[in-house]
Amino acid sequence: MRKLTHALVLAGIVGLPGVMVAHSAQAEEAASPHTFTGNVTLASEYIYRGIGQTNRKPAIQGGFDYSHSSGFYLGTWASNVSWLSDTGTPGLSNSLEWDFYGGFKGAFNDDWTYDVGVLRYYYPGTYPAGFVSPDTTEVYGAIGWKWISLKYSHSTTDLFGFNSPTGQDTEGSGYLDLSASYDLGNGWGINGHVGHQKVKNYSDASYTDWKIGVTKDVGFGTVGLAYIDTNANDDCSVGGPTNPYCNVPGKDLGSGRGVITFSKTF
Repeated sequence: MRKLTHALVLAGIVGLPGVMVAHSAQAEEAASPHTFTGNVTLASEYIYRGIGQTNRKPAIQGGFDYSHSSGFYLGTWASNVSWLSDTGTPGLSNSLEWDFYGGFKGAFNDDWTYDVGVLRYYYPGTYPAGFVSPDTTEVYGAIGWKWISLKYSHSTTDLFGFNSPTGQDTEGSGYLDLSASYDLGNGWGINGHVGHQKVKNYSDASYTDWKIGVTKDVGFGTVGLAYIDTNANDDCSVGGPTNPYCNVPGKDLGSGRGVITFSKTF
């Protein structure tokens, strides 16, 4: 009887509101400031800044991200590519793009956000002597307002292996990106983008690209459909003007086309 009384008293104490608040506060204090996420995407083609990276062939992509409650983040992402090996350059072998990035993001208030960081594009493989490395490093800064963002990326190396026809390097090239993504509700969303790639010392390689798309959350992932186009030089004819985005005879990697994707974040 005594033991039962003590048990009932203890049960009553645990059930008091003050004790419940204390337990809740402890749970909040125990919440980790660290967040880890992963992502995977299947795409009908990998297109980056309007330029095809897999020559109209499918791509599988994925990555992992770490973020801290302070705003600091690190991540890595990879995709199959073919734009280098498609050139047919003897001694060149590459089929992967592997990216590494890190930075800091935060908010000025409920509507305005910012993001600054550095991104390294790595293309493992074998390359002939004298070949300009496609590995590229960019620093970037972005500012966002609700569902619109403006981002500028600046290369601190040659840009994706570009040198001008006269041999000048392309370090200091820049990409300006204006993007919007709007939630329509019921799992539907629309997105749009316009960007301009300026390739330093190589004006023929500079261009503007744009995109319009729609997404649908289907519960186990997100399906996307987009149309992407550019004004990059599209003359792939033999003997025509030099087109840096025509590395396969008759196939312009900057021409307009649709892309279907399926993405999953976990």
